[in-house]
Amino acid sequence: MLNTVYILPTGDEIRDGIVQDIDAPEIMGQIVRAYPKAEVTRLCPLADEEDIILNKIREITVQRAPDLIVLIGGSGGGHRFSTTLGKDFTHSALERYLDQKCSREIYGKNGHLWCKLVCGKKDSTLIVNVPGPYQEAMAAMEACLKSLAKEEGVEEICKAMAIAVYAQYPAGAVKSL
Repeated sequence: MLNTVYILPTGDEIRDGIVQDIDAPEIMGQIVRAYPKAEVTRLCPLADEEDIILNKIREITVQRAPDLIVLIGGSGGGHRFSTTLGKDFTHSALERYLDQKCSREIYGKNGHLWCKLVCGKKDSTLIVNVPGPYQEAMAAMEACLKSLAKEEGVEEICKAMAIAVYAQYPAGAVKSL
């Protein structure tokens, strides 16, 4: 059962208004349809900086102890592959912060080159990240909610989310999951 959920978009392009955040409202809708009594709050977008993301999820977890935090964006490799690509730090911030965690990586050619999904727990709060591209974000969140309804653990949730994102890649565009 989800009672309290925080949605945290990340990315300089979202924060600066260059790209409109269409993921958060749809994810909110998915959560409310699955858990009609849940209190869902979208927070202001954060810059793609690892310490900023880390400090914000720490603040939310410690001060508010929600059931779920969903981070949107920052799952790609970006700057790790080319200096011309944007910086993505959501997954590395989560790996630093979470006590119990599982991650899955997808290598492909859909514009990302690489996607890393991290699911985990800090105390009683489940924290997940979804990719920024709309179709991938919707698929990942739907898979997460289905896993939660089945009361699956972190590893099963992460696997389900990765399979859902993988299915969004064009045929032949994925090298490995």
